[in-house]
Amino acid sequence: LMLTADLCFFSGLERFKEKYPDRLYNLGIAEQNMVGVAGGLAKEGFVPFVSTYASFCSSRCADQVRVNMSYMKLPIKMLGLTAGYGAGILGATHMSVEDIAFMRALPNITILSPADCVEIIKCMLAAAKTKDPTYIRLSGPVNTPMIYKEDYDFKIGKAITLRNGKDVCIVATGSMVSNAIKVADILEEKDISCSVINMHTIKPLDSDAIKNASQKHKLIVTIEEHSIYGGLGSAVSEILAKMGSCVAFDIIGINDVFVKAGDYQYQLEQSGLSVEQITNRILHSMNKLK
Repeated sequence: LMLTADLCFFSGLERFKEKYPDRLYNLGIAEQNMVGVAGGLAKEGFVPFVSTYASFCSSRCADQVRVNMSYMKLPIKMLGLTAGYGAGILGATHMSVEDIAFMRALPNITILSPADCVEIIKCMLAAAKTKDPTYIRLSGPVNTPMIYKEDYDFKIGKAITLRNGKDVCIVATGSMVSNAIKVADILEEKDISCSVINMHTIKPLDSDAIKNASQKHKLIVTIEEHSIYGGLGSAVSEILAKMGSCVAFDIIGINDVFVKAGDYQYQLEQSGLSVEQITNRILHSMNKLK
């Protein structure tokens, strides 16, 4: 079953509505109620998917997510639309840069962050097969670059290495995976060998991938369209701290501010997340290691 909070058109659910009219429920602009209804459906044995803006998933629905998904462990599958700056033109109310931090702090919730449209399908199919409450974070603008052009094995909690190198390991998630690949290409031209890991699952995080990366590289860098607090970078730093790793490490994300409203690229540049800005920051970090 699919539930939406008056975002059928903006969620791309028009075709689903036409094909399965009896499986789509529009709860109107009542996001908290939508999660409550999804909880009731889950108790009756259905697998409800709910969809709204990511900013509303993590803040407006906070109590319902905490009780129905986290505490009661109901298998609600929540899709957070326009995470990060996807709807940033509408201002801070629609910017979602703290949703991972909120969801990570709650027990029992799986967090998925697909890199492209192919991986969104992989995430949804995998989530539908589990009994776990799941948050699927959809970041990036319309026409986000494709990462996967052929079928591949996807497993919740198992990161995917997109390329291997020996100097820098870039661990990226969601919309920033495509930027990570572009950055790696530029750095290769400067004789800096880069690995790129797509960390599509934020919780449970693939700790083995991080441990292996720390043993094989001079520098680990995380990149995310999310706050530098509580997101992918924080999760990776926790693993490195627990294992006592001394590898150089940097978190690239959104600083502790609300940026100005504007188009997507403008907001990325305010946050230091353009390809050029990320490349220069990694070069600076590498120079400090010499």
